[in-house]
Amino acid sequence: MPFQVVALSEQEFAGLFSMDDRALRERGAKRYIADRTPGFPCRVSLEDASPGDVVILAPFVHQPADSPYKASGPIFVRNRARRASPGIGDVPELLRSRLLSVRAYDDASLMREADVVDGRELEAVVERMFGDSGNSYLHVHFARPGCYACRIDRA
Repeated sequence: MPFQVVALSEQEFAGLFSMDDRALRERGAKRYIADRTPGFPCRVSLEDASPGDVVILAPFVHQPADSPYKASGPIFVRNRARRASPGIGDVPELLRSRLLSVRAYDDASLMREADVVDGRELEAVVERMFGDSGNSYLHVHFARPGCYACRIDRA
């Protein structure tokens, strides 16, 4: 079943990089300089930041729907990142190199199933979950820290 990995838009975060540290703190965010890779996965570019890159760790509402699963969590965004646009069925290396939690939601944004998978085997879980017509979209999280990574839609 064709699928599309969806990154976050850079416009949502552009203003953060012009804020001073105090203003970031007031928003619950923090500036970092990446000192290793992997370790600072950008949700806009769907790439790991390189050492020396400026990144912002910020809270993000990844499940905004009015349901019991409404949720937010911390995400990293790189300065000057451009929104990734993987091709249909393409899985970015950022996902391939990590243990992932995949959660399937219906049209009412209620979770219907979840699984944990090695990123190298993501397609099989996506195929299985989208094989159920009641599953409308998927959220991918990095399983160990539990942070939101991206959304996957049917293509």
